[in-house]
Amino acid sequence: MTKRGLKIATIGGGSSYTPELIEGFIKRMASLPVKDIYLVDIEAGRKKLEIVTDLARRMVQKSGADLQVHATIDRREALKDADFVTTQFRVGNLDARIRDEKIPLRYQKIGQETTGAGGFAKALRSIPVILDICKDMEELCPQAWLINFANPSGILTEAVLNHTAVKAIGLCNCPINMINDMAEKFACPVEDVFCDFVGINHLIWAKRVLVHGQDVTMEAIHKICSDSAKEIMANIPEIHYDPVFLKSLGMVPVSYLKYYYMQPEMLAECIKDAETKGCRGEVIKKVEKELFDLYKNPELDQKPPQLASRGGARYSDAACSLIDSIYNNKKDIQTVNVLNCGTNADLPYDAVIERNCVIDADGAHPLHIGHTPLAIRGLLQNVKAYEQLTIEAAIYGDYNKALQALTIHPLVNSASTARSILDDILAESEAYLPQFQHGGR
Repeated sequence: MTKRGLKIATIGGGSSYTPELIEGFIKRMASLPVKDIYLVDIEAGRKKLEIVTDLARRMVQKSGADLQVHATIDRREALKDADFVTTQFRVGNLDARIRDEKIPLRYQKIGQETTGAGGFAKALRSIPVILDICKDMEELCPQAWLINFANPSGILTEAVLNHTAVKAIGLCNCPINMINDMAEKFACPVEDVFCDFVGINHLIWAKRVLVHGQDVTMEAIHKICSDSAKEIMANIPEIHYDPVFLKSLGMVPVSYLKYYYMQPEMLAECIKDAETKGCRGEVIKKVEKELFDLYKNPELDQKPPQLASRGGARYSDAACSLIDSIYNNKKDIQTVNVLNCGTNADLPYDAVIERNCVIDADGAHPLHIGHTPLAIRGLLQNVKAYEQLTIEAAIYGDYNKALQALTIHPLVNSASTARSILDDILAESEAYLPQFQHGGR
């Protein structure tokens, strides 16, 4: 019997991001024959899953697409014979994120969900879960592609590629947002912008910016320095780079690099926010409640504009474009997370990097880099070492590796503080960290 069409399984289907993903598949029905989307969640997320599924079905009905949306808490049912699996789960939900952000602040360290001590805590919870998903994939859909945009995306993707047989590519919306921002600044179509990205997830630089094939990097930096308009990342405080520093760097850094380059200012902003409007996780909790109230409206049959305030803009374009290019063997260039394999001479062979890649039916093929500029090399190597230690700590429940990982991260950079933060993380997230219950110190 021939298959009806492509089967997509979305792990974390009850997420508020799901309507954007559904919209992305609807927009591509002419080239991407998706026929069945299985939205998967856990029992605790059943109510949200039902609300999101109802909205997704209304969106499909409005579009007239020949597409069935299924809701299930049976992950194995969803994975059976899937062609693509997307992951957007959050272990511990937003309450865990709030802890991730608040614990470091107790010790005057930046609390952020994907980098520093907060990202570390999230990685410890999430790596065992994604490896468990991959174990099911190896059995139930061994030929499927895993498209991961659960955070921290680069770390999770590296764990999968080095510890399972699953074909995986990691995704982030930062590169596509940076490209769109450049198109806006230069008043040109997105297709006319090319950014030569170098780095790892949430630690990338556009080494060169091309518009209509012309190198406009320094002009782009000038526009950034003179532009006091909105930030392109909704979940990062609006503090602007020092123009003298940015011009000396000669590259366009992702917004997340403000946590490193402007650490005192960003820490002060995080503390102020936590004391006034709440940490980002608390803000998102309110946004999510408002979104799900909107999603419940039986008259709503499209992605609401309020979703942009959630902080995940253009995830659907990134994810669906990647799936489209793999399925249709497009050989176009997209920026994704893949194994280094010698692409970047300054990072380990088995490290995952975020890089411009040619996308075809065999996956993502990174464009060669060679050595990275000296100005960014040390930071890049430092954070990658932290990531690799974190993966080992998460898989084996190794306290010592966890302590070393957290100590060397530039946003912690203190053995005594790292130990205090780590002990708090293990105590307050004990239910989600069974791998550490054997001790290991």
